[in-house]
Amino acid sequence: MQPRSYHILTFGCQMNVHDSGWLGAALEARGFVPAALEDAEVVVINTCSVREKPEQKVMSALGRVRQATGGDGRVLVAVAGCVAQQLGAELFDRSPQVRLVAGSDGITDAPGAIERLLTEPEARLTLCAFTETFSEKEAAPRRSAGPSALLTIMQGCDNFCAYCIVPFTRGRQKSRNAGAILEECRQRIAEGAREITLLGQNVNAYGQDKTGDGTSFSRLLEQVATLPGLARLRYVTPHPKDMGPEDVAAFGSLPALCPRLHLPLQAGSDAVLARMRRRYDSAGFLRLVEDLRAARPDIALSTDLIVGFPGETESDFQATLDMMEACGFMSSFSFCYSDRPGAAAARFPDKVAPEVQHERLLRLQALQDRLGQRWLDARVGQATTLLIEGKSPRQEATPADAPGCARAVPHEDWQGRDPYGVPVHVALPEGSDHTGRLVAVDIVAAKRHSLVGRPVPASR
Repeated sequence: MQPRSYHILTFGCQMNVHDSGWLGAALEARGFVPAALEDAEVVVINTCSVREKPEQKVMSALGRVRQATGGDGRVLVAVAGCVAQQLGAELFDRSPQVRLVAGSDGITDAPGAIERLLTEPEARLTLCAFTETFSEKEAAPRRSAGPSALLTIMQGCDNFCAYCIVPFTRGRQKSRNAGAILEECRQRIAEGAREITLLGQNVNAYGQDKTGDGTSFSRLLEQVATLPGLARLRYVTPHPKDMGPEDVAAFGSLPALCPRLHLPLQAGSDAVLARMRRRYDSAGFLRLVEDLRAARPDIALSTDLIVGFPGETESDFQATLDMMEACGFMSSFSFCYSDRPGAAAARFPDKVAPEVQHERLLRLQALQDRLGQRWLDARVGQATTLLIEGKSPRQEATPADAPGCARAVPHEDWQGRDPYGVPVHVALPEGSDHTGRLVAVDIVAAKRHSLVGRPVPASR
């Protein structure tokens, strides 16, 4: 075991990834160093409760930690995030090795709590109280020098969709002060970020709660998009009911705002949407898609889909498939419905049998595979610009002996993302670090989940 060392296991969404990155940076600012699981003095499990069997996954992770560290009490184990918020001090009874439980708002105070617990070996702490306003985290330098940065602008949600546990695990909606957001954006740009993704559980409802400072989401987008040095701006995750005309228009008026939007549909049946308490119908969703494509004709849409919600009939499910076709989603996250403690749908009758859910999920994912491949295939022959992230994990770039690809100098394979967020493999000259460069390419091939590009000659 290395003193003043830490290891973080992260489950779930980009907000958890962001929280874990911040926690690691905050610990390093206090003199901690990252270490392998079996060598760390402090182990943090940052949890998610959205997907199936979250508690079992946490207990499995705790078992893994116990096995790797010996479970003799020398290692400080902390559980953070949504499952920590759900279970609170109950985690102490379930796993004696746990000494810190930090919920969604409590993670802000986790670095100080960890330092305190290292000096008080018998103590345990629970940080699960929700705050009334957005809790600003202490400033910490970005741990990754990559060209993309995540940045939280709000926390929690007020929608109470019937299937969702977020209002119970992340709390009610709280918007962050716009000045603090812009200051952190400037800091990330100064550290080398060329692209920023704004995060929130209901990101386009930013400013609509009593904790906001009067800045609307569209105004915030404008302010961030025009910051010097920023090449690209993205955001996740919006709610269709909160996408106002000004939010739609931003895709046509802000050059830095990427033409990619993750827009959760959840279901295509109006009856199911009503039971889900989504507060829009299929016709309204289609109008929103049409408006987005009118503002930015090349916009690429992805979505979330729940299969087998209580009471879903075969015709309800077919309506979801029809909506997928009508919207032409380039990708989707899809999963079978499962009960969440506290969510209204856990009490709904007419649960769909697991085998029916699974069969429908396979059909939905087969359709999505076809839609996604069609979208990727249509990209071949197009010109685009990549933000290079690093060397390609696979040899996917156009080979040196491909027609029209004679190389005057040795090349190696790199990976970047286009404005639509798709990974693109490209061969670039050896001997240089291309990370963070914007590279113009022609798309020459489509793979199953990625593309292959060829650099555009400087003379063109």
